[in-house]
Amino acid sequence: MDKKLINPVWHSLCETHKLFSLEYEDVKFYDPKICPFGAFTNASKTAIALNEYAKLADSFFLVSENEIPTFDTNFVILDKKIEGCQMVLENFIEVEITEQIVPLSKIHLEEIYKLIWLVMPGYYQKRTFEMGKYFGIFKNNKLIAIAGQRMQTNDWIEVSAIVTHPDHTRKGYAKQLTAHITQEILKENKQPILHTTKGNTAIGLYENLGYKLTRDMNWWHFYKK
Repeated sequence: MDKKLINPVWHSLCETHKLFSLEYEDVKFYDPKICPFGAFTNASKTAIALNEYAKLADSFFLVSENEIPTFDTNFVILDKKIEGCQMVLENFIEVEITEQIVPLSKIHLEEIYKLIWLVMPGYYQKRTFEMGKYFGIFKNNKLIAIAGQRMQTNDWIEVSAIVTHPDHTRKGYAKQLTAHITQEILKENKQPILHTTKGNTAIGLYENLGYKLTRDMNWWHFYKK
């Protein structure tokens, strides 16, 4: 499993999400309508793959632990390297669930999309919903907090899209949703993992639920030129 966690996008596209995969030599991308993420096993092959993928998407990411992708400045622009980290559940620490946590469905697509883009813009597509299960908390019939599943293999599922509306933060919603979706993954006998940016204040929250920092995981953000 650790081998798969070193290159999570690649192995997700080899296994659970292979139907979403667009393959270039030694490089795989998600269908950009699902998720603008790609991964590689040979950095020397990424330039051609990026050029091809840029015909389909204006903005996209390559994800790697420490390898540096090559790219063709005639066709794509490197916007930035987002320094991230991977966390893996070591021992789940249960928390009291006081809120009603609701499974989300296609009828909630617009609300999910708007809330995620309000809090964490840049990567979520409306069909990202198809990657896994999503759960939410509502107040006055309005969706105000979400947690979902993203990358998956036969061994693990990634917790993702943990967002709370700015008017409803510091009330424990993210912690309860993360705990709930972690339990849902454990019910499937799979390992919960997640990714976040280095220095994110939410790392402490995840550690309090039993997640442990395991490795760097960087997002190289490109634009079509």
